[in-house]
Amino acid sequence: MTFKTEKEAFVWIWPPGETEPVVAGRLEADNGNIMFNYGRSYLERVNAGKPAIAIYEPELPLRTGLLPLLEGLTMPGCIRDAAPDAWGRRVIINKKLGLKGTGTDTADLDELTYLLESGSDRIGALDFQQSPAEYVPRNVNNVTMEELIASAERVEQGIPLTPELDQALFHGSSIGGARPKALVEEGGKKYVAKFSSSTDLYSVVKAEYIAMRLAELAGLDVAPVALKKAANRDVLLIERFDREPKAGKWTRKAMVSALTLFALDDMMARYASYETLSEIIRHRFTHPRQTLKEMFSRLVFNILCGNTDDHARNHAAFWDGTALTLTPAYDICPQGRTGNEASQAMRIYGENNLSKLKSCLETAHNFLLTEKEARNIFHSQIAAIEQHWESVCKEAELNEVDKQLLWKRQFLNPYSVEL
Repeated sequence: MTFKTEKEAFVWIWPPGETEPVVAGRLEADNGNIMFNYGRSYLERVNAGKPAIAIYEPELPLRTGLLPLLEGLTMPGCIRDAAPDAWGRRVIINKKLGLKGTGTDTADLDELTYLLESGSDRIGALDFQQSPAEYVPRNVNNVTMEELIASAERVEQGIPLTPELDQALFHGSSIGGARPKALVEEGGKKYVAKFSSSTDLYSVVKAEYIAMRLAELAGLDVAPVALKKAANRDVLLIERFDREPKAGKWTRKAMVSALTLFALDDMMARYASYETLSEIIRHRFTHPRQTLKEMFSRLVFNILCGNTDDHARNHAAFWDGTALTLTPAYDICPQGRTGNEASQAMRIYGENNLSKLKSCLETAHNFLLTEKEARNIFHSQIAAIEQHWESVCKEAELNEVDKQLLWKRQFLNPYSVEL
């Protein structure tokens, strides 16, 4: 089947503290690559001292002309960060092709199509338009959680969405990840809503809620979460930290993923490592020593709760035009596990990605931590998990079967706590 291929798209950006976007530049498809150049009006804005920042440096510095891609990339990483991931792409294929899209490879649609067809309320401070002069947001009115769940179920089954359900789910098509999700606004706050999937073998949504709550109780900086029920399905609400209310509107915070910090694409993600991330933090982040301890603590907690899906897209930083600041943790989800041995998605140091505290101990010096400080973090987190396990499971209304499934398998697995 032949699909229309988009040749260009215009990048709009919310400058720091602003509630309205301005056009930043143009994306152009060129022999399988996507190239970017800043618009003259945006560069003049910078020179005039108006609020404006580079989309991300050193990748897209503020200068005229077509900007070269970093080695190995087919599009700028900071642009790719704003593109929909697996779930959003399935929603867009369903929207455009209906039943014809059930067997469609997500690679059959081009990247510019995904950018232009996904919802405008995407993570970070960017959006994409076909016009450089007029900004028309692709948003929808708030819909019920039941409508969102019905939409997600139809996409999973490959059934075309009705126009109403199409709009319900389309809003969240711009966010990443492979699981069913949507964007919602409630009580003056914005959330990412994650739904249970028909393929879940246990309560994955509740497991993520429990992990996020225990991480908070263990002293990590995590996004606030809430657990709800709709249409007899569990829904996890994760509060967004890239939006701030201002005069009845919203400002947007620019963000980049760790994958972009590494200058890697998804095909090269296996080369990402916590060791390299610690070096980037030391040189480019605000509050480096504090951030190093936080990142090390997140690595430890991922291992203790069985989150082996800690790939480079699941770490991110705010970008203010000059420096990087670690965002709250937002995706700590225990993964299914049959045995004891496990590996993290990112290398911990060198070639080692074994999910055990011993690996953390051997890389502690990269995070400017002594062996004693690292061990204190281990003991503190284990104590917090043991102390709060029962009460947080009760919060989540986790049944005994899933409770037994998670305890000592995902959470505090004997292999993980080996030293």
